Amino acid sequence: MSTSNIALVTGGSRGLGKSMALNLAQKGIDVLLTYHSQQAEAEAVVAEIKALGRQAAAVQLDAGNSASFPAFFTEVQATLRDTFQAERFHFLINNAGTSLHAAFADTTEAQFDEVVNVHLKGPFFLTQQALPLLADGGRIINISSGLARFSYPGSSAYAAVKGAIEVLTRYQAKELGARGITANVVAPGAIATDFSGGMVRDNPQVNAAVAGATALGRVGQPEDIGPLVAFLCTDEARWVNAQRIEASGGMNV
Repeated sequence: MSTSNIALVTGGSRGLGKSMALNLAQKGIDVLLTYHSQQAEAEAVVAEIKALGRQAAAVQLDAGNSASFPAFFTEVQATLRDTFQAERFHFLINNAGTSLHAAFADTTEAQFDEVVNVHLKGPFFLTQQALPLLADGGRIINISSGLARFSYPGSSAYAAVKGAIEVLTRYQAKELGARGITANVVAPGAIATDFSGGMVRDNPQVNAAVAGATALGRVGQPEDIGPLVAFLCTDEARWVNAQRIEASGGMNV
């Protein structure tokens, strides 16, 4: 059986998830990543991880469809056995997500339900169903947002469920501590990715506004987040538990 630590990273085919996956591999951790529809991108990340000398595999997941989770974990179990020669994984990073920009007064119930399913119900039940495969002494890392601390119009539904994830993380830490499992939440600020249609990266006005609101004077990059998540999966971070760690460069301080 494998003696390597294994991380399960949801939404690991691009953006923040890709940076997390590659940084985990650089720390000697094998990676099982998920993708929603970008299989080719996911397989390219798998190839990059293997080039770093680690084992890797990609499995399809619709993080907003909890009815699909039992079949997903059946596939995860088979992949752990066949690719990693393992029965358990050690780190769960709930990164998969979608964006929503809509004024509070205009947000539809369908939009609200999708955000809840992807960002709250999904991580809640995905983590719950992962528990039999998550090793004792493992780590759970949830992803929130700076928007749970500061407010920008158009993000009410998205930010509200991120606030809920922050509360959930503390409860996970409390209830899973008997198994030696820690739970922390990382809250990125505005990052230049294709998230939200690439708004922060590609819109000069938005980019300038974010940089101006940030103490370090620039927008975030994926590589500002991936190493932090990887650090939380190291032995050096073993005593960090039930914490919200914001990585925003000092946005709106």
